[in-house]
Amino acid sequence: MNKRISEQSTMQYSYPKLVMSLLAGTFLLSGCATNGERYDPLEPMNRGIYHFNDAVDKAVLKPVAHGYKAVVPDPVRTSVGNFFSNLDDVIVIANDLLQFKFHQAASDTTRLVFNSTFGVLGLFDVATGWDLPKHDEDFGQTLGYWGIGNGPYLVLPILGPSTLRDTIGRSADSHVDPIWQHNDVPQRNSAAGINLVDTRARLLKVEKVVDDAALDKYIFIREGYLQKRRSLVYDGNPPREKLEDYDDEPVKSEKAIPADKATTP
Repeated sequence: MNKRISEQSTMQYSYPKLVMSLLAGTFLLSGCATNGERYDPLEPMNRGIYHFNDAVDKAVLKPVAHGYKAVVPDPVRTSVGNFFSNLDDVIVIANDLLQFKFHQAASDTTRLVFNSTFGVLGLFDVATGWDLPKHDEDFGQTLGYWGIGNGPYLVLPILGPSTLRDTIGRSADSHVDPIWQHNDVPQRNSAAGINLVDTRARLLKVEKVVDDAALDKYIFIREGYLQKRRSLVYDGNPPREKLEDYDDEPVKSEKAIPADKATTP
């Protein structure tokens, strides 16, 4: 009994302690981090992982996503997406509080309660219609909110685009994610798998746009990811970037020649 109470107490306080540890570690790393949108010193490794992910996607994920979309009716897929979006609101609320967005935290908490009850465990998104919109917050954004730079761009196996900051953020978010905190391993893995397939099915339309528009898909995805994350950190209103362009340097005017020293042809 005492052991169970101790485990529960550890779980209760592990996330705040983890957050403080990650914040401290990330601040130490921030000396080598940067907010630059094209900081990709690991590009050779990233491209290798990108090609691996692309091969796995073509061989497994994409065919499964097509099958899922063909077999599962639209209303059911919508409910599946709503269910996982509702679970994600737990992470959103935690990061609302860490960013001192208390009004948004109250809105998102109300949204979670309404969708979990009136929306039947989140299968139906009733909250959006009641003027409680979905927000997107995670610990990677929280670190950016407190001034931590992206660090190098990273491509993670299976998970795809990320940065050093966002990779640390994923680790922190997993400690409050209802899916990954579920104790039943088979159920947890099944839920994670369904969420992955459902997410991949939603990206099928976007994939065609990338294929048509990108000369280099790696760069296209990298730039799109970094720009989106920058926008999210600044809530859709990022500051203007400083362009390092020689054309911006002031033109040095020639020194005027005094009239008394001027020569005429």
